Amino acid sequence: MKPAREPGLSRTPSSWRLSARCLELGRRTLVMGIVNITPDSFSDGGIFATARAAIAQALQLLDEGADLIDLGAESTRPGSHAGDAAPAVSAAEEQARLLPVLEGILKARPQTVLSVDTYKASTALAALAAGAQIVNDVSGFRWDAGMPAVCAESGCGVVLMHTRGRPDEWRTQPEFAPDAVFEEVRAGLAESLEKATRAGISADAIVLDPGYGFGKNLDENYALLARQQQLLALGRPLLAGLSRKSFLGHTLAPLHGGQPAPVDAREAASIAALVAAILRGASIVRVHSVRPAVEAVRIADALLQAI
Repeated sequence: MKPAREPGLSRTPSSWRLSARCLELGRRTLVMGIVNITPDSFSDGGIFATARAAIAQALQLLDEGADLIDLGAESTRPGSHAGDAAPAVSAAEEQARLLPVLEGILKARPQTVLSVDTYKASTALAALAAGAQIVNDVSGFRWDAGMPAVCAESGCGVVLMHTRGRPDEWRTQPEFAPDAVFEEVRAGLAESLEKATRAGISADAIVLDPGYGFGKNLDENYALLARQQQLLALGRPLLAGLSRKSFLGHTLAPLHGGQPAPVDAREAASIAALVAAILRGASIVRVHSVRPAVEAVRIADALLQAI
Protein backbone atom coordinates (compact mmCIF):
# COMPACT_ATOMS: atom_id res chain seq x y z
CA MET A 1 0.00 0.00 0.00
CA LYS A 2 1.28 3.43 -0.94
CA PRO A 3 1.56 5.96 1.89
CA ALA A 4 -0.71 8.98 1.91
CA ARG A 5 0.53 11.75 -0.36
CA GLU A 6 2.32 14.66 1.24
CA PRO A 7 0.49 18.00 1.11
CA GLY A 8 1.26 19.74 -2.16
CA LEU A 9 2.21 16.56 -4.01
CA SER A 10 -1.31 15.76 -5.15
CA ARG A 11 -3.04 16.78 -8.38
CA THR A 12 -6.60 15.72 -8.99
CA PRO A 13 -7.04 14.53 -12.60
CA SER A 14 -9.46 16.73 -14.51
CA SER A 15 -10.37 17.85 -18.01
CA TRP A 16 -9.72 21.32 -19.35
CA ARG A 17 -12.53 22.13 -21.76
CA LEU A 18 -11.45 24.16 -24.77
CA SER A 19 -13.51 25.40 -27.71
CA ALA A 20 -12.78 22.37 -29.89
CA ARG A 21 -11.47 19.67 -27.56
CA CYS A 22 -10.62 18.74 -23.98
CA LEU A 23 -7.14 18.36 -22.50
CA GLU A 24 -6.52 15.91 -19.69
CA LEU A 25 -4.78 17.54 -16.73
CA GLY A 26 -3.19 16.11 -13.63
CA ARG A 27 -1.99 12.70 -14.79
CA ARG A 28 1.04 14.23 -16.49
CA THR A 29 2.28 17.80 -16.66
CA LEU A 30 1.61 19.60 -19.92
CA VAL A 31 4.28 21.82 -21.45
CA MET A 32 3.18 25.14 -22.98
CA GLY A 33 5.79 26.57 -25.33
CA ILE A 34 6.12 30.36 -25.54
CA VAL A 35 6.44 32.27 -28.81
CA ASN A 36 6.80 36.04 -28.42
CA ILE A 37 5.97 37.90 -31.64
CA THR A 38 7.37 41.16 -30.33
CA PRO A 39 10.43 43.32 -31.04
CA ASP A 40 10.95 44.09 -27.35
CA SER A 41 10.52 40.84 -25.44
CA PHE A 42 12.67 40.65 -22.30
CA SER A 43 13.23 36.92 -22.75
CA ASP A 44 14.32 36.43 -26.35
CA GLY A 45 15.34 39.84 -27.66
CA GLY A 46 12.67 39.98 -30.34
CA ILE A 47 14.27 37.27 -32.48
CA PHE A 48 10.83 35.89 -33.40
CA ALA A 49 9.27 39.23 -34.28
CA THR A 50 8.63 38.31 -37.91
CA ALA A 51 5.83 35.93 -38.84
CA ARG A 52 8.22 33.56 -40.61
CA ALA A 53 10.55 33.31 -37.61
CA ALA A 54 7.67 32.93 -35.14
CA ILE A 55 6.01 30.15 -37.15
CA ALA A 56 9.31 28.30 -37.46
CA GLN A 57 9.90 28.62 -33.71
CA ALA A 58 6.44 27.31 -32.88
CA LEU A 59 6.94 24.28 -35.13
CA GLN A 60 10.33 23.67 -33.54
CA LEU A 61 8.80 23.76 -30.05
CA LEU A 62 6.12 21.29 -31.14
CA ASP A 63 8.82 18.98 -32.49
CA GLU A 64 10.60 19.21 -29.13
CA GLY A 65 7.47 18.00 -27.33
CA ALA A 66 5.34 21.03 -26.51
CA ASP A 67 1.72 20.06 -25.83
CA LEU A 68 0.43 23.52 -26.71
CA ILE A 69 1.77 26.87 -27.88
CA ASP A 70 1.17 30.29 -26.31
CA LEU A 71 1.42 33.22 -28.73
CA GLY A 72 1.99 36.75 -27.44
CA ALA A 73 2.18 39.90 -29.58
CA GLU A 74 2.57 42.58 -26.90
CA SER A 75 5.33 42.68 -24.31
CA THR A 76 4.24 42.87 -20.67
CA ARG A 77 7.78 43.37 -19.38
CA PRO A 78 8.23 45.65 -16.34
CA GLY A 79 7.95 49.30 -17.37
CA SER A 80 5.84 48.61 -20.45
CA HIS A 81 2.50 50.34 -20.88
CA ALA A 82 0.51 47.13 -21.31
CA GLY A 83 -2.93 47.50 -19.80
CA ASP A 84 -2.94 51.30 -19.95
CA ALA A 85 -5.79 53.23 -21.52
CA ALA A 86 -3.44 53.98 -24.42
CA PRO A 87 -1.12 50.96 -24.62
CA ALA A 88 2.05 51.13 -26.69
CA VAL A 89 0.70 48.30 -28.85
CA SER A 90 -2.79 48.92 -30.21
CA ALA A 91 -5.25 46.10 -30.79
CA ALA A 92 -4.83 46.54 -34.54
CA GLU A 93 -1.04 46.23 -34.33
CA GLU A 94 -1.28 43.29 -31.96
CA GLN A 95 -3.57 41.45 -34.36
CA ALA A 96 -1.40 42.29 -37.37
CA ARG A 97 1.52 40.59 -35.60
CA LEU A 98 -0.47 37.69 -34.21
CA LEU A 99 -2.93 36.46 -36.82
CA PRO A 100 -0.48 35.57 -39.63
CA VAL A 101 1.52 33.47 -37.17
CA LEU A 102 -1.54 31.76 -35.78
CA GLU A 103 -2.81 30.96 -39.26
CA GLY A 104 0.61 29.78 -40.43
CA ILE A 105 0.99 27.35 -37.53
CA LEU A 106 -2.45 25.87 -38.07
CA LYS A 107 -1.83 25.54 -41.79
CA ALA A 108 1.31 23.51 -41.10
CA ARG A 109 -0.03 21.62 -38.04
CA PRO A 110 -3.86 21.76 -38.00
CA GLN A 111 -4.15 19.87 -34.70
CA THR A 112 -2.03 22.32 -32.73
CA VAL A 113 -3.63 23.68 -29.57
CA LEU A 114 -2.96 27.41 -29.60
CA SER A 115 -3.28 29.84 -26.70
CA VAL A 116 -3.28 33.60 -27.21
CA ASP A 117 -1.60 35.75 -24.56
CA THR A 118 -3.73 38.91 -24.65
CA TYR A 119 -5.81 41.07 -22.35
CA LYS A 120 -7.67 42.77 -25.21
CA ALA A 121 -11.15 41.44 -25.98
CA SER A 122 -11.00 42.40 -29.65
CA THR A 123 -7.73 40.53 -30.14
CA ALA A 124 -9.09 37.49 -28.32
CA LEU A 125 -12.18 37.52 -30.54
CA ALA A 126 -10.11 37.71 -33.74
CA ALA A 127 -7.72 34.98 -32.59
CA LEU A 128 -10.51 32.62 -31.57
CA ALA A 129 -12.17 33.12 -34.94
CA ALA A 130 -8.85 32.21 -36.59
CA GLY A 131 -8.54 28.94 -34.66
CA ALA A 132 -7.06 29.63 -31.22
CA GLN A 133 -8.65 27.60 -28.44
CA ILE A 134 -7.36 29.32 -25.30
CA VAL A 135 -7.23 32.92 -24.08
CA ASN A 136 -4.43 33.57 -21.61
CA ASP A 137 -5.31 36.85 -19.90
CA VAL A 138 -2.46 38.16 -17.75
CA SER A 139 -4.82 40.64 -16.12
CA GLY A 140 -7.28 38.01 -14.90
CA PHE A 141 -10.17 39.86 -16.63
CA ARG A 142 -9.24 43.20 -15.04
CA TRP A 143 -7.98 45.30 -17.95
CA ASP A 144 -10.74 44.89 -20.53
CA ALA A 145 -14.35 44.62 -19.38
CA GLY A 146 -15.33 42.95 -22.65
CA MET A 147 -13.05 39.93 -22.22
CA PRO A 148 -15.32 37.73 -20.03
CA ALA A 149 -18.18 37.91 -22.56
CA VAL A 150 -15.88 37.04 -25.47
CA CYS A 151 -14.59 33.97 -23.64
CA ALA A 152 -18.04 32.90 -22.47
CA GLU A 153 -19.60 33.18 -25.92
CA SER A 154 -16.79 31.31 -27.65
CA GLY A 155 -16.57 28.47 -25.14
CA CYS A 156 -12.77 28.69 -25.23
CA GLY A 157 -10.36 27.62 -22.53
CA VAL A 158 -9.24 30.43 -20.23
CA VAL A 159 -6.10 31.09 -18.20
CA LEU A 160 -6.71 33.67 -15.49
CA MET A 161 -3.47 35.08 -14.15
CA HIS A 162 -2.89 37.19 -11.07
CA THR A 163 -1.24 40.56 -11.71
CA ARG A 164 -0.60 43.19 -9.05
CA GLY A 165 -0.94 46.59 -10.67
CA ARG A 166 0.29 47.33 -14.20
CA PRO A 167 3.78 46.90 -15.65
CA ASP A 168 4.67 50.59 -15.45
CA GLU A 169 3.92 50.49 -11.69
CA TRP A 170 5.90 47.40 -10.74
CA ARG A 171 9.25 49.07 -10.09
CA THR A 172 7.75 51.48 -7.55
CA GLN A 173 5.25 49.24 -5.77
CA PRO A 174 5.83 48.76 -2.04
CA GLU A 175 6.88 45.33 -0.89
CA PHE A 176 4.32 43.01 0.62
CA ALA A 177 4.33 42.49 4.35
CA PRO A 178 5.69 39.05 5.34
CA ASP A 179 3.36 36.25 4.25
CA ALA A 180 0.97 38.72 2.60
CA VAL A 181 1.85 37.87 -1.00
CA PHE A 182 0.06 34.53 -0.93
CA GLU A 183 -3.16 35.98 0.43
CA GLU A 184 -3.06 38.77 -2.17
CA VAL A 185 -2.75 36.21 -4.96
CA ARG A 186 -5.38 33.88 -3.51
CA ALA A 187 -7.89 36.70 -3.14
CA GLY A 188 -7.13 38.09 -6.59
CA LEU A 189 -7.55 34.75 -8.30
CA ALA A 190 -10.79 34.10 -6.39
CA GLU A 191 -12.09 37.45 -7.64
CA SER A 192 -11.15 36.64 -11.25
CA LEU A 193 -12.74 33.22 -10.94
CA GLU A 194 -15.95 34.75 -9.64
CA LYS A 195 -15.99 37.27 -12.48
CA ALA A 196 -15.60 34.45 -15.00
CA THR A 197 -18.39 32.44 -13.40
CA ARG A 198 -20.74 35.43 -13.43
CA ALA A 199 -20.06 35.84 -17.15
CA GLY A 200 -21.18 32.26 -17.76
CA ILE A 201 -17.78 30.64 -18.25
CA SER A 202 -17.85 27.02 -17.17
CA ALA A 203 -15.51 26.14 -14.32
CA ASP A 204 -13.99 23.29 -16.33
CA ALA A 205 -12.80 25.82 -18.93
CA ILE A 206 -10.65 27.71 -16.41
CA VAL A 207 -7.03 27.30 -15.31
CA LEU A 208 -5.40 29.65 -12.77
CA ASP A 209 -1.91 31.15 -12.91
CA PRO A 210 -0.27 32.73 -9.80
CA GLY A 211 1.54 35.23 -12.04
CA TYR A 212 5.14 34.89 -10.94
CA GLY A 213 7.01 38.14 -11.52
CA PHE A 214 3.87 40.11 -12.34
CA GLY A 215 3.89 42.72 -9.60
CA LYS A 216 5.78 40.52 -7.15
CA ASN A 217 9.18 41.70 -5.95
CA LEU A 218 12.08 39.25 -6.11
CA ASP A 219 11.88 36.96 -3.04
CA GLU A 220 8.11 37.43 -2.80
CA ASN A 221 7.97 34.98 -5.69
CA TYR A 222 9.64 32.28 -3.59
CA ALA A 223 7.19 32.87 -0.75
CA LEU A 224 4.38 32.41 -3.26
CA LEU A 225 5.91 29.29 -4.82
CA ALA A 226 6.41 27.71 -1.40
CA ARG A 227 2.64 27.89 -0.77
CA GLN A 228 1.44 27.46 -4.35
CA GLN A 229 -0.28 24.14 -3.63
CA GLN A 230 -2.73 25.93 -1.34
CA LEU A 231 -4.19 27.68 -4.39
CA LEU A 232 -5.65 24.32 -5.43
CA ALA A 233 -8.29 24.99 -2.77
CA LEU A 234 -9.85 27.37 -5.31
CA GLY A 235 -10.91 24.26 -7.19
CA ARG A 236 -9.11 24.80 -10.49
CA PRO A 237 -5.86 23.41 -11.96
CA LEU A 238 -2.75 25.57 -11.91
CA LEU A 239 -0.42 26.82 -14.63
CA ALA A 240 3.02 28.09 -13.60
CA GLY A 241 5.17 30.40 -15.70
CA LEU A 242 8.62 30.79 -14.15
CA SER A 243 10.83 30.56 -17.22
CA ARG A 244 13.67 33.10 -17.31
CA LYS A 245 12.02 35.35 -14.72
CA SER A 246 14.11 38.20 -13.34
CA PHE A 247 13.87 37.02 -9.73
CA LEU A 248 15.75 33.88 -10.76
CA GLY A 249 18.48 36.05 -12.24
CA HIS A 250 18.78 38.02 -8.99
CA THR A 251 19.16 34.81 -6.99
CA LEU A 252 22.05 33.81 -9.25
CA ALA A 253 23.82 37.16 -8.86
CA PRO A 254 26.59 35.82 -6.57
CA LEU A 255 27.58 33.50 -9.42
CA HIS A 256 27.77 36.40 -11.88
CA GLY A 257 29.99 38.91 -10.14
CA GLY A 258 27.17 40.35 -8.07
CA GLN A 259 25.05 41.21 -11.09
CA PRO A 260 21.75 39.47 -11.97
CA ALA A 261 22.30 36.55 -14.31
CA PRO A 262 21.49 37.52 -17.90
CA VAL A 263 18.46 36.00 -19.51
CA ASP A 264 20.48 33.42 -21.45
CA ALA A 265 22.09 32.18 -18.21
CA ARG A 266 18.81 31.37 -16.42
CA GLU A 267 17.89 28.06 -18.03
CA ALA A 268 19.08 25.76 -15.23
CA ALA A 269 17.38 27.99 -12.66
CA SER A 270 14.21 27.93 -14.77
CA ILE A 271 14.22 24.13 -14.73
CA ALA A 272 14.72 24.06 -10.96
CA ALA A 273 11.78 26.42 -10.49
CA LEU A 274 9.67 24.42 -12.94
CA VAL A 275 10.19 21.21 -10.97
CA ALA A 276 9.37 22.98 -7.71
CA ALA A 277 6.15 24.28 -9.25
CA ILE A 278 5.11 20.80 -10.39
CA LEU A 279 5.78 19.44 -6.92
CA ARG A 280 3.61 22.27 -5.61
CA GLY A 281 0.64 21.23 -7.73
CA ALA A 282 1.07 22.81 -11.18
CA SER A 283 -0.50 20.83 -14.02
CA ILE A 284 0.87 23.02 -16.83
CA VAL A 285 4.22 24.78 -17.13
CA ARG A 286 4.84 27.67 -19.53
CA VAL A 287 8.40 27.69 -20.89
CA HIS A 288 10.70 29.16 -23.52
CA SER A 289 13.00 26.14 -23.91
CA VAL A 290 10.81 23.11 -24.45
CA ARG A 291 13.13 20.10 -24.70
CA PRO A 292 14.82 20.59 -21.30
CA ALA A 293 11.39 21.24 -19.79
CA VAL A 294 9.97 18.05 -21.27
CA GLU A 295 12.82 16.08 -19.74
CA ALA A 296 12.41 17.74 -16.33
CA VAL A 297 8.65 17.18 -16.43
CA ARG A 298 9.16 13.45 -16.94
CA ILE A 299 11.31 13.23 -13.82
CA ALA A 300 8.92 15.31 -11.70
CA ASP A 301 5.93 13.32 -12.91
CA ALA A 302 7.68 10.04 -12.17
CA LEU A 303 8.25 11.24 -8.62
CA LEU A 304 4.59 12.18 -8.22
CA GLN A 305 3.50 8.79 -9.53
CA ALA A 306 5.78 7.01 -7.06
CA ILE A 307 4.40 8.76 -3.99
